This record gives sequence, C-alpha cells and structure tokens, in this order.
Amino acid sequence: MGYFFDILVGVAGILHMVLTAYMWVVIISALLTWVNPDPYNPIVRFLRNLTEPVFLWIRRRLPFVVVGGFDLSPIVVIIAVQLLDSVLGRLLARLAMNVVGV
Repeated sequence: MGYFFDILVGVAGILHMVLTAYMWVVIISALLTWVNPDPYNPIVRFLRNLTEPVFLWIRRRLPFVVVGGFDLSPIVVIIAVQLLDSVLGRLLARLAMNVVGV
C-alpha cells in the first residue's frame, strides 16, 4: 500500500510542477504582447504555440474577455490553472489518504 501512496504523491508533485510551469508560460506570453517581439523568434513562436490555442478557445467561449481592446483571456487561463492545480492536488491527496487508511 505504501508504494501506491508514494506514486500518488509523485503524480501530484509532477502535476503541480507542470501546471505551475504552464502558468508562467501564460504570464510570459502575455507580457510579450506588450513589447511586440519578433514573431519569427523561436522562443516567441514556442510560447505562442503553447498559449494561443487555449487563448483562442477562451475567446470563443467567453466573448466578454476582450474588453475595450484588452484581452483578458490570460487572466482567465491563470485562474483556471490555479483552480485545477488546487482541486486536483486535494483530490490526489485525499485519494492517497484513503488508500493508506489514514
């Protein structure tokens, strides 16, 4: 039983790291829109490829996130990532505790 607990804790830790890294990618991508970098830069293209599909999905589902020319979809994505991190972290922790019997 201890191995399953360790695996769940490890999965929760990796999930937390991935979601935190994606949150930082969203923040950096949003900040890059302020300075208008070279669109052919490989780093800029990588960041845009990771974030634009999610931003576009948010803009289509929630048209009110674009207010007066300001795109608030990165804020919605950051809130969603934080909520997902919190909920899945607690869910995995509860599952691990039920397996161990604590």
